[in-house]
Amino acid sequence: MYNFRTDLASERRDIYKKANKIENEIDGIESEKEEINENIKIERVKITNEAGEKAIGKPIGNYVTIDIKKLKIAQDEEIEKAAEILSNELKKIVDLHVDSKGEVLVVGLGNIYVTPDSLGPKVINEIEVTRHIIKYLPQYVEEGTRMVSAISPGVLGTTGIETVEILKGIVQNIKPKMLIVIDALASRSIERISSTVQISDTGIVPGAGVGNARSEISIKTLGIPVIAIGIPTVVETAVLVNDSLDLFIKKLQDEAKSNEYLNKLKEEDNYEEIKEVLLPNDYNLIVTPKEIDDLIENMKDIVSKGINRTL
Repeated sequence: MYNFRTDLASERRDIYKKANKIENEIDGIESEKEEINENIKIERVKITNEAGEKAIGKPIGNYVTIDIKKLKIAQDEEIEKAAEILSNELKKIVDLHVDSKGEVLVVGLGNIYVTPDSLGPKVINEIEVTRHIIKYLPQYVEEGTRMVSAISPGVLGTTGIETVEILKGIVQNIKPKMLIVIDALASRSIERISSTVQISDTGIVPGAGVGNARSEISIKTLGIPVIAIGIPTVVETAVLVNDSLDLFIKKLQDEAKSNEYLNKLKEEDNYEEIKEVLLPNDYNLIVTPKEIDDLIENMKDIVSKGINRTL
C-alpha cells in the first residue's frame, strides 16, 4: 500500500497511476470529469471491484470531487452556485440509498476551537433541522417533509468517547435511515485546501489523513448508509515542499528549456524522500493557509446550503 497521505480518492488515483506509469484507467475504477465553468470542476470516481479498492486503498463506492477555485474571494453569487452544484451531486448519491421521506442525521465532526478542524461543527449550526417540529408541532409542517436532525459530537480529546460510540447510541435511539457526516480532510495538493469538496457513500475514518485514525464511521459500524462530505483543510510540510519543488523545477525548465535531470525530477513524486529528511528533525508539520478563517466560513456556507437544499 502506498503512503498516499490524502483522503481524496481522485488524488490517490492520480498518485497510483503516476507511480505505476499507467496511462489508461486503473482496473476496477471508472472516472469522468465535468467542467461547470472556469472556477468549478467535477471529477467522479467509482471503485467497482476489489482490484480498484486495493489499488488506491479506498472502499468500493462512489466518490465525487468538486474543485472550486478562488474561494477565498468568492462573492455571494459564486457561493450560491457552488452550493447548487454540491446539492445536485449530493442528491444523486442520497437517492441511491434512501427515499425522499427517509430520516437523515447530519453529523459535524471536528473541534470548533481549532479553525482548520472547525468546519463540521460550524456547518451543523446552519442545518435546517425538522425532527422536533414534525414530532411536537406536526400541524405546522408540510406533509412529506423529511425528518432531519443534527449533532456535533466533539472530539475524543475533549469527550473521552470515540465518535462512533456516541453515534451508535444516537442511531439506536432515533433510528435514522442514513447519516451525512461532515469532516475536515488532508490533501496532497496545496491548491485544494478548503477549495475542494469530496462526497462519498463509503463512510469515513476520522483523522486518517493526518495519521491519527479513529474508529470507522460507516455502514459496517452503524448498520445504515453513511455519506461523507469532506473538505481538505491541511497538508503536510512534505507536501508543501514537494509542491514547491515542482514549481521551482518548472521555473528552471522554462528558463533552461531542456534538462534531463530536472525533467526526471519533475516526473517523480518526491514526497517520501522529502518526508525522510523532515521526520528526524520533527519538521513534518501539518500546515494550513493564513486565510483559513475566510476559507472555512465560505466553505461552511456552501456545504450547509448544499445539504439544506438536498434534504
